[in-house]
Amino acid sequence: MIRYAALFALCFVVACGGGGGSVPSNIEATKRSAVNGPGGCGVRDAWVVREVSGVRLSQPAMLSTATVRALDTWVRRVAIPAVGRRGGGLSELRVAAHYACRNINSRRGGKLSEHAKGNAIDISALVMRDGSRVTVLNGWNSGRDRALLRRLHRGACGTFGTVLGPNADRFHRDHFHFDVASRRRAYCR
Repeated sequence: MIRYAALFALCFVVACGGGGGSVPSNIEATKRSAVNGPGGCGVRDAWVVREVSGVRLSQPAMLSTATVRALDTWVRRVAIPAVGRRGGGLSELRVAAHYACRNINSRRGGKLSEHAKGNAIDISALVMRDGSRVTVLNGWNSGRDRALLRRLHRGACGTFGTVLGPNADRFHRDHFHFDVASRRRAYCR
């Protein structure tokens, strides 16, 4: 039994890229040296990501390795299949926020945000190849986009430790917040 566990661990670290600071080859990103910020902010294993599984990010996003991997999983397994051929397929994710040294909801005296560790990304819209957009703000309760956005939100639960959307609170009415905070089970609102 121990031998199998050791083989699995070796596969995870070497073949599957699970042990170090590597990201899958289908991600267009540049490795950064550690980012050290004030008061606990910073990213030890920082990447500046421009594209994930053929889907562009609207702006380069500084993220931790774990966040890059989770985003890649969500894009491949959830976002691309959910969009399907609509508008010619998914072309871009509109990034509302990534690494930022701040507290949760930018409140003074609050707990440090996962954004402050590179462990979070906020997505406000999807852009299709034909240029059409689906925004979280306008689509969450609209007939045409409602089912798609709820599928994207629900599909992120488990891949990410925290998934927040318009039903979470007033701070998330216009975007999805995805982070890789370590939890016993995913927190999805």
